[in-house]
Amino acid sequence: MDEDERLAALREHFGDIVQVHDELADQLDAARDRQVDLREEVDRLQRENEALKTSSLYLATVEEVADEEDEVVLKQHGNNQEVLTDVSPRLSDRLEAGDRVAINDSFAVQTLLDTETDARAQAMQVEEDPSVEYADIGGLEEQTREVREAVEAPLMDPERFEAVGIEPPTGVLLHGPPGTGKTMLAKAVANQTDTTFIKMAGSELVQKFIGEGARLVRDLFELAEERAPAIIFIDEIDAIASKRTESKTSGDAEVQRTMMQLLSEMDGFDQRGDISIIAATNRFDMLDRAILRPGRFDRLIEVPEPNVEGRREILAIHTADMAVADDVDMEALAEETEGFSGAELESLATEAGMFAIRDERTEVRMTDFEEAMEKITREDSPGTPIAFY
Repeated sequence: MDEDERLAALREHFGDIVQVHDELADQLDAARDRQVDLREEVDRLQRENEALKTSSLYLATVEEVADEEDEVVLKQHGNNQEVLTDVSPRLSDRLEAGDRVAINDSFAVQTLLDTETDARAQAMQVEEDPSVEYADIGGLEEQTREVREAVEAPLMDPERFEAVGIEPPTGVLLHGPPGTGKTMLAKAVANQTDTTFIKMAGSELVQKFIGEGARLVRDLFELAEERAPAIIFIDEIDAIASKRTESKTSGDAEVQRTMMQLLSEMDGFDQRGDISIIAATNRFDMLDRAILRPGRFDRLIEVPEPNVEGRREILAIHTADMAVADDVDMEALAEETEGFSGAELESLATEAGMFAIRDERTEVRMTDFEEAMEKITREDSPGTPIAFY
């Protein structure tokens, strides 16, 4: 071959070699990636193997810590066996009486655990601040002022109480008919104070097994203390704080044990101002006298059905974003809705809007409100509406 043919052949051969090199490089990269995956899989299997071979640990509580020697008295959960055991210097300075620890078969302390808190108690904490504001509540100016004085002021400005020389109120009980705004008041205070808001219903504290309800109450108050400043709101408190009777049933006895734990927790709090308790009930007459005494609920605030002026304010709040026709007479509606609660007035505005939507209108007329009133109420007795939902 002449020089040109030899040069062309060499170029062609070089191209083949480059192609083979690229293919081998790709295969090498894939093999390295596979090697990494296999190493991770081997590490995972080794960890699982070690975990399977490791002995399980047991839960125990530190009862007493020796002052000089690295020794502690432990009580193992389940059998309540008490043991005196040595502690490594790594943990001896961190352990205190009441701490939860993990121990092995030889009762040697392995790990210091976090404080036990019932998951149900943590679930009752409202993560997002309530969206209700004082402007969303109508007809309750006096009640709002009293709640703000008793709950918001100690949280926002505790120095004022110190200057006057009095302790802040320990709790507020809101009572009145359903739908009058008791829960909204509690949410508005929580929103205004930017505190941890723990909300529960009284029935949630009633548990099946003995001691479970009392434990849940204790964990709720411990959670509030950890997340202070905080507001504990107990709705329908009559479910666990009704008048005690001579009933011998196990269910009634457990409810009374839960109530006694609640009374103990309310008494056990130091005067602090950074934790407030608000409760609400529709059945004030059912509550036990023990929970109503000063020192537990220092303010008993009645939240009544709104008067004419209050109904006018509530209707204005719930129709503020509605396209209301000029013929809608709010004064007349306020007069005609005597005996309505705030929740029923909100339902009235919603139903009126639904009638406008049904007629394919964007404007709500007076006739819509009149038809809505006929739909959601019936005359059981003069001036007493009964809502159908």
